Amino acid sequence: MSITINAAFDSGNIDVVAIAGDHVDLAIRLDHQSDFFQWFHFRVAGAKGRTLTLRITNAAQSAYPFGWPGYKVRASTDRLAWRMIPTRYVDGVLEFEWSGDSELVWFAYFEPYTIERHDALVARIALEPGVTHRELGQSLDGRAIDCLDIGTGPKQVWLYARQHPGESMAEWWMEGALEWLTDAANPVARALREKATFHCVPNMNPDGSFRGHLRTNAAGVNLNREWYTPTLEKSPEVLCVRDAMDATGVAFAIDVHGDEAIAANFFAGFEGIPSWTDALGAKYTEFGERLAAHSPDFQTARGYDKAAPGKANLSMSTNQLAERFGAVSMTLEMPFKDHDPNPDAEFGWSGARSKTLAHACLEVLADMIDAI
Repeated sequence: MSITINAAFDSGNIDVVAIAGDHVDLAIRLDHQSDFFQWFHFRVAGAKGRTLTLRITNAAQSAYPFGWPGYKVRASTDRLAWRMIPTRYVDGVLEFEWSGDSELVWFAYFEPYTIERHDALVARIALEPGVTHRELGQSLDGRAIDCLDIGTGPKQVWLYARQHPGESMAEWWMEGALEWLTDAANPVARALREKATFHCVPNMNPDGSFRGHLRTNAAGVNLNREWYTPTLEKSPEVLCVRDAMDATGVAFAIDVHGDEAIAANFFAGFEGIPSWTDALGAKYTEFGERLAAHSPDFQTARGYDKAAPGKANLSMSTNQLAERFGAVSMTLEMPFKDHDPNPDAEFGWSGARSKTLAHACLEVLADMIDAI
């Protein structure tokens, strides 16, 4: 029997270029109406007893080809455990092998977080005591932009993820945050809920998530470049969230992402906003330093270059919220590779570790909330 390749499912993305025996050439599809691509997620059937060689032939043309060196594909036979497998990037082609005793195997750029899992998370958390669910608006494809409000305190905290849908680690982080915040047996969470009200948007880009996009929504728009002037026509997802933020105000915010190249967890801040003050910047810096001391899965040595004074891009959410509200806002970047200061040879960075990092972030926030 020949093997078959399928990506016609929630978050699936791949095209078959050619199959010759046990050798498969593949290409990642572009985001709809966009030149971005890098996310892949597909199934191979008929794999039992074979040694397959799979090649992604257009890897060099992807959005971030500098992210491929040192990267390892995730593979799963049960869609629960996603292990890293040996991967090569040579002459612009991403290549990997598979040998196993299972008929079916799935491959993905990172451990997927499907819309089906998102819907189950929202339903589960909405039933927890003290949680209020709001549908802030709808995406271009008509999917709900869900928000879960937790807590009664005066400090307004916004946690939001997956503006870039292929960064699935971001929603794993949100799952961890929501579980921690609703844990009735956690006295730290209970005390934090009394000091702050949390507004949690687990998935800002459900259309891109379902379509298997890397970075854009159904119109090919990068939502994290829409925060200055969002529109109903191109970015209703941002518009409805920003309107909700205007209604509550924002004291503290984390925008959760993934980074293709840097093998570490890190924050990006709001340096360069017109209203920058050293006092506000010091709170952002202190949060990162405390988190690095609190968790072996965070560090402050590696990260992005900082914007020059007055040169911040206000179309990006972290800069917009700091400028608009005086918020202590930050972008959390997690790796598609591994957190090299504390590596895991089997799973690399993973959904489970993303959830644990969320717990650590909230524990640090609990220690700092009075000063924010």
